[in-house]
Amino acid sequence: MAIEFWLTNDRNTERVRLPVNPDTLNVTSPFGFNDVTVANLGEVTIFGDRGLKEFSFGTFFPAHYNSSYCEYRGFKAPYTYVAIIEKWRDRKLPIRFVVTGTKINYLVTVRDFTYEVERAGNPGDIYFSITLKQFKWLPVRYETTKTTATKPKATRPPSTKKTTSSTTKKTTSAKRTYTVKRNDSLWKIAKRYYGDGDKWRTIYNANKKTIGKHPSRLEVGMKLVIP
Repeated sequence: MAIEFWLTNDRNTERVRLPVNPDTLNVTSPFGFNDVTVANLGEVTIFGDRGLKEFSFGTFFPAHYNSSYCEYRGFKAPYTYVAIIEKWRDRKLPIRFVVTGTKINYLVTVRDFTYEVERAGNPGDIYFSITLKQFKWLPVRYETTKTTATKPKATRPPSTKKTTSSTTKKTTSAKRTYTVKRNDSLWKIAKRYYGDGDKWRTIYNANKKTIGKHPSRLEVGMKLVIP
């Protein structure tokens, strides 16, 4: 099975498969340590936490197909790929890096992208090096503010009907809603509210009438209920 190198945007609507696989892929997996000096013991090590992985490699975007090094036919012009990567960086959103046949499947940010406009003996080809760093969404907590209402004095206990009505109002007021913005996706919204993008179906199931049959087709301005 041939190994494929893929870069995709956060919604997987724009994808780049490298036409020429890099010779090597360097993976840095840092781990935090803190060395301190303790009286009568000397230097000791305190374990920290695992850091974010970093991936770096170099290859090139060929101008023409060559069976000796190209992985497939029908790839785009070199500068098209350069423009796509630069556009992803300008949007300030993470992308996904996947290497098939391995366990590498991470959200990443592009930390460095360096390319040569022209290399002698290789007209039209663009040689580049790229550094990617693992990305994690920052968990955000949303708290529902409870409003305490002053109850009027009553000469007798409230009826069951009134109690049910009051409970319904409290439940309704506690519902969260979200207005869809540009470049939003159910995965991103689920990640923002639940800390897990894979829970996007929970939001979709609660908003099928609003979204329709295609969960990927969100429109700016849609108001979604967040269960």
